[in-house]
Amino acid sequence: MTKQEVSQILDEIATFLELKGENPFKSRAYSNASRTIAALDMDLGEAVRSGALKEVKGIGVALFEKITELVTTGKLGYYEELKASVPAGLIEMLRIPGLGPKRAKAIFDQLGVSTLGELEYACNENRLLKLPGFGPKMQDKILQGIQYVRKQKGRFHYPVAARAAERLYKILKAHKSVKRIAVAGSLRRRKEVVKDIDLLVSADRSGSIMEAFTTLPDVEEVIAKGETKSSIRLQSGINADLRVVSDAEFPYALHHFTGSKEHNVAMRGRAQRLGYKMNEYGLFKGEKLVHCKDEKEIFAKLGLAFIPPELREDMGEIAAAETKSLPKLIEEGDIRGIFHNHTVYSDGNATLEEMVEAARSAGYDYIGISDHSRSAVYANGLEIERVRKQQKEIDALQKECKDITIFKGIECDILPDGSLDYPDNVLASFDFVIVSIHSKFNMTEAEMTKRTLKAIKNPYVTILGHPTGRLLLTREAYPVDMRTIIQTAHDHGVVMELNANPMRLDLDWRLGPFAVEKGVPVSINPDAHSVEGVNDVQYGVGIARKGWLTREAVFNTKPAAEMKKVLAQRRGA
Repeated sequence: MTKQEVSQILDEIATFLELKGENPFKSRAYSNASRTIAALDMDLGEAVRSGALKEVKGIGVALFEKITELVTTGKLGYYEELKASVPAGLIEMLRIPGLGPKRAKAIFDQLGVSTLGELEYACNENRLLKLPGFGPKMQDKILQGIQYVRKQKGRFHYPVAARAAERLYKILKAHKSVKRIAVAGSLRRRKEVVKDIDLLVSADRSGSIMEAFTTLPDVEEVIAKGETKSSIRLQSGINADLRVVSDAEFPYALHHFTGSKEHNVAMRGRAQRLGYKMNEYGLFKGEKLVHCKDEKEIFAKLGLAFIPPELREDMGEIAAAETKSLPKLIEEGDIRGIFHNHTVYSDGNATLEEMVEAARSAGYDYIGISDHSRSAVYANGLEIERVRKQQKEIDALQKECKDITIFKGIECDILPDGSLDYPDNVLASFDFVIVSIHSKFNMTEAEMTKRTLKAIKNPYVTILGHPTGRLLLTREAYPVDMRTIIQTAHDHGVVMELNANPMRLDLDWRLGPFAVEKGVPVSINPDAHSVEGVNDVQYGVGIARKGWLTREAVFNTKPAAEMKKVLAQRRGA
């Protein structure tokens, strides 16, 4: 099991204990251990084998034994027992935004409500109004949250599905009967949220492959098993489909099952206009199969340049492929440095030195440190005296680090009236300033747009952070006129952030072409709160590719020397 998976299970145990009304100190111990494991700067398997994990603060004997069981067996009896003892509907209720374990337990204990449907009925009957701490606004908010949960059900963040798909891919690729294999579907298109995993294999015989697929250790249920297609549900709840085709059919099937549906319809229309028939089995001229060894040849037969999977959303990619005007998309290796990184000064889990080393190890030329500003009390935001202290620490560390540049920054809160969290003389002391909204999400679109516009007109602002505030599968974007925001960002020389945290991936990729059109640079930032968070850049690059972004359109592809000049010019230095 990976650190992320172990961390998630420990966090779930903490939630289960809270739901059962166990000692709060016990619940907190698991919650703290979850964060500790997530931020661990060593290989978890080796830490378990060597016993080094025992020396980590917050990991006692009991926790060490449970983590060892998870790492070595992939399962934990204690977790399974706890999970079975809590009504599944109660766990699902926790997905409602703003309904934490304490409120969910109160509803269960006092009303006997244990499913989402029962909760909706109770709200419609105004039964929650009788509970202490609940009122009309909370009841309405819960009703809205129920609809949100239903809308998001059966959907998963990209990294969760991608890691599961990678495990399946590696096992099947090693099967002796497999000729070619690929991950298809929305995962291949790098969608930010996916419903399931699509795997495609070419082989002469499918029987042993299907047997291997349906008997994998991670399989919770075999939904269907056939000669050409089988479906399973993994223990994580993700469904996975495997299709086996002949090697001759593989390119056509890969294109078809990659999608999107809209792209496929447009491609079939183009094929028809050119006198072809196109489907998952092949490209046909009359009844004769037009042989293509790969997708590139299929596109070529239809007079098109190869269209990268990320762009296959029927958003102009076919017309661009016809005129050979598709952009050369950004690649992960193009990123020269990263902004938006937190340390223990605010709510990060790693020290300044550890974050700098993480950036250096990842091959970056520079890193921008941007802890939270003072209004973010919940995140230990920096008062002005702590800002000065951190800046001195960065200057001292920079003298020791000759091979990487450290930029002094801040993630400054945009206050409800659009003003910023520090006066201009403090903002002027930073190399860069990211401004973000972290409060008062319930404004109207006009109010939120006005608030954001006022902020980005401040001459010390460099980057607008996570522009719509969305948390995928948890919180909708707040209402804001992003086209007006992007236009104003251009007018004032402000960079748009593409927040690479997989729970955000905000700027939305659909706005990428508009940002390019307006000449607004996009900075792919990890919003890292730990050493491992630095690696989230990969997810941001995937979304940037979906948004048609090139190397030239991305802010942090500049080398360190050029970036120094750009940032200095921005702050008038």
